[in-house]
Amino acid sequence: MTATALTPPIRRLLGFAWCQTRACAFAGALLAGLAVSKLLPALPVARYDVLFCYGVLLTLTFWLRGWESGRDVAVIAGCHVIGLAFEIVKVSLGSWSYPEPAVLKFAGVPLYGGFLYAAVGSYVCRAWRLLDLELVRYRPRAMAVTAALIYANFFSHHWLPDARWVLAGLLLVVNAGTWVRFTVQGVRRRMPLALSFALIGFFLWVAENAATYVGAWRYPYQLHGWQPVGPDKFGAWSLLISVTFVLAATGRTRTPRQPARGGDHEPAAAVDH
Repeated sequence: MTATALTPPIRRLLGFAWCQTRACAFAGALLAGLAVSKLLPALPVARYDVLFCYGVLLTLTFWLRGWESGRDVAVIAGCHVIGLAFEIVKVSLGSWSYPEPAVLKFAGVPLYGGFLYAAVGSYVCRAWRLLDLELVRYRPRAMAVTAALIYANFFSHHWLPDARWVLAGLLLVVNAGTWVRFTVQGVRRRMPLALSFALIGFFLWVAENAATYVGAWRYPYQLHGWQPVGPDKFGAWSLLISVTFVLAATGRTRTPRQPARGGDHEPAAAVDH
């Protein structure tokens, strides 16, 4: 079947999927590197250390090729740092582990672990550009406070009552009436921002299953053989993506369209208060 034989909705759906695939370029390359590293013969350098160098090389390549702007790299670096802090606390509490040895490892967490969160930041930044995202009735201050509370709850629930359901409700309230507009094949569409968080959370949960399968990290129940990651992590990612989104949205204003280096176009983005 040729492209012209497809109905317009199908063509737009495929176009949307293609944009999403391009937006996932960094994450896809990182996951591919994880899979390949699992198949490599024994090396004189620890696999985690090789993956850290690979992550740095990926970041530089995307920046120098113009696939990520300087601002995007700053967001990605912020996600890396926040992610490492998250990992250090969670690993210390036994939520999961990185069982392989490494030189570039701090408090049981290899430095490459931050790239797993950097990949999410890269996805959000690239999707913003490729789909020409625009936020309508976005509440930046309320979102920032809510995201901070969500992030803190992932730590505090080890000692205090888990408030994730309350925070999920708060996230819905804060984003009530907030829409994200995007363009697919020249047609302007819109979606509730809260729904986009849920969809991203679902695909991050799928990616987490793939990542743990190739040994990115291990949950306690996976130490003696891989098992699927429970669906509760779908909800966790749907909440945690708000932190990345706040970082990516900060300071974005509508600017003239300018072609970026390397072929990606830098479409306008807007935040309506």
